[in-house]
Amino acid sequence: MPKNSKAVKRELDDDVKESVKVLLSNEDTCDDSFKKPSLIINNHEGDRKECDVEEGGSEGEEEEERPAWNSKLQYILAQVGFSVGLGNVWRFPYLCQKNGGGAYLVPYLILLILIGIPLFFLELAVGQRIRRGSIGVWNYISPRLGGIGFASCVVCFFVALYYNVIISWSLFYFSQSFQQPLPWHECPLVKNKTSTYVVPECEKSSATTYYWYREALNISDSISEGGALNWKMTLCLLAAWLMVCLTMIKGIQSSGKVMYFSSLFPYVVLICFLVRALILKGSVDGIRHMFTPKLEIMLEPTVWREAATQVFFALGLGFGGVIAFSSYNKRDNNCHFDAVLVSFINFFTSVLATLVVFAVLGFKANIMNDKCVALNTNRIVALLGNGLEPSLIPHHINLTQGGQVSAEDYHKMTGIFREVKEKDYDKLGLDICSIEDELNKAVQGTGLAFIAFTEAMTHFPASPFWSVMFFLMLVNLGLGSMFGTIEGILTPLIDTFKVRKEFLTVGCCLLAFSIGLLFVQRSGNYFVTMFDDYSATLPLLIVVILENVAIAWVYGIDKFFEDLKDMLGFTPYRFYYYMWKYITPILLLALLCASFIQLAMTPPSYSAWIQEEAVEKSLRFPMWGIVVCISLVLLAVLPVPVVFGLRYFNILDENGGGRSVVSYKKGHIIKDCTRPGEDDDTSLIHGKSPSEVPSPIPSNAIYRKQSGGGPTDTDTAPNGRYGIGYLMADLLDTPESDL
Repeated sequence: MPKNSKAVKRELDDDVKESVKVLLSNEDTCDDSFKKPSLIINNHEGDRKECDVEEGGSEGEEEEERPAWNSKLQYILAQVGFSVGLGNVWRFPYLCQKNGGGAYLVPYLILLILIGIPLFFLELAVGQRIRRGSIGVWNYISPRLGGIGFASCVVCFFVALYYNVIISWSLFYFSQSFQQPLPWHECPLVKNKTSTYVVPECEKSSATTYYWYREALNISDSISEGGALNWKMTLCLLAAWLMVCLTMIKGIQSSGKVMYFSSLFPYVVLICFLVRALILKGSVDGIRHMFTPKLEIMLEPTVWREAATQVFFALGLGFGGVIAFSSYNKRDNNCHFDAVLVSFINFFTSVLATLVVFAVLGFKANIMNDKCVALNTNRIVALLGNGLEPSLIPHHINLTQGGQVSAEDYHKMTGIFREVKEKDYDKLGLDICSIEDELNKAVQGTGLAFIAFTEAMTHFPASPFWSVMFFLMLVNLGLGSMFGTIEGILTPLIDTFKVRKEFLTVGCCLLAFSIGLLFVQRSGNYFVTMFDDYSATLPLLIVVILENVAIAWVYGIDKFFEDLKDMLGFTPYRFYYYMWKYITPILLLALLCASFIQLAMTPPSYSAWIQEEAVEKSLRFPMWGIVVCISLVLLAVLPVPVVFGLRYFNILDENGGGRSVVSYKKGHIIKDCTRPGEDDDTSLIHGKSPSEVPSPIPSNAIYRKQSGGGPTDTDTAPNGRYGIGYLMADLLDTPESDL
């Protein structure tokens, strides 16, 4: 027996020496070793287990490979496509105008640096380091906080439900743009036996407003009046989900290629629109109005709250899409550079979109102002000699020959009338006709895209071409965000439950389409408003606060910095240390409190279109609607306390779904290599089960460094908790009696 023991020890010594030689000879190409599938598992005692799988699968087992981005450009475009969405085009310009024009950019930039970039960097780093979706990431950080990942998935699903409806609206307008003139160019006429007249609803509003509410949505007067399905929008919604499903069915291998078009095309359209708009009359008025700073507004708390909210949602924080995309990265990718780059691309895209929107709105304001002047000039002509003396008209203005009166001349006339008539001026019924007033009619969301912008494009030369480009851009912006949102659902579920991606993608899209039929009935637009206001804002704030706390205080900010240093090759700026640990959580809590206060002070309401009056009115949700609003918030955050309670009271094994599966080695999904039934004499080493024993075969293996004498030192691997690197099992000091 002693001879056999010495022989075994000699064999082990020789194997280890040979392994060290192999290791040193390959020192310069050590990065290749990371491509070998390797698994490190933390069991519930804290001991570390390792399993290596040969490239060819020496024992007949095939290691499932984790997809990877084809190039860094593809990854950046995916992150840009996810973060740059419809909100950059129709939300940011509205907030900029409402909150002080150019002055609004100051609080936005400050909060982008204090909240946006640190949190974006955090999510990129966590996803890239642990190489799992949102469920696996937060399960690993702390099993009791595993509900964060499930909450992200629920929010992503809620958002995907209504976000794809907006894409279907854009698809409908895109399909209707191949006409000359455009179908919303003028109000439709109704003919009967005796006369022809304009549709009253259109006459009271405008052609584009009528087309949006009646032709496209066929909207009801309130959320309680459901009505039948709008078959046109149902077909468009089906087409939108088919596009998403076919793009996502192969994961990033298929969606990554689409990103080249969906992410870059909107920039081509925005630049073309900007160049075209700058040539049009009045575009400079819109841009001047946009960037004229109103510094006094900057001191209002509402401005900072809305800027923080916009920063938060513009980058897609908390959805899980950022984590999912970064989990397919190489381990040594510089995610800090990515975070700063994508954040500022997002910001400059918002500024570019704002320039385009207000250049076009400036052109539209001039047209509307000219119409106002022409209409009121006719009123003045009718009033001459009947309340107005012809002598009041300046000599250089000729009204008798039907000449066109400029806006400047019109304002001179009304100024004279106001001085002379004074008290009787209001009885004349003359409008002010101001470009500033037109530009101050702030619109956002669907009102900007489907009413104001469409109206402006009807006055463009070759308007069908610009309409096709605009709505194709909206479709691409929406799809880019949808890819990230769906990835935030699929990746965590696939990582956790090992479901086939194709089946899960098809099932998720079918379920979402079925539920989405709620949004294409006559009252569907009101449900879109409900989901937009209540399904994401508060839940996402809570999710991101918990993410920040989990990293900074549960996992440990110092340990996280060590991991970042090992992963990036340099220590991040100390700025992030204080942001993650103190400043950002405090700012997020303040934003959460402000959002709660706003919701409490503002009763749940929505903007309804009243057909008879042809106006929008603010209506309160019925009681069942308020219950649905509250349910959306509760359902989204419910996984967090549920998972915490199940883990805390040991109803769910705290180690089963958390740390036993810890990380990915380059390009490979971790699998538990435990083989309980395996019988091997080497299992006698240290009295461990066969699956716990490091393989004595040196070739193509990754070795473990000495981890100390007990389980408490198991996290002292050179690369931190995630255990990626060369790990050598020290068998040289094994007592002979243990063999």
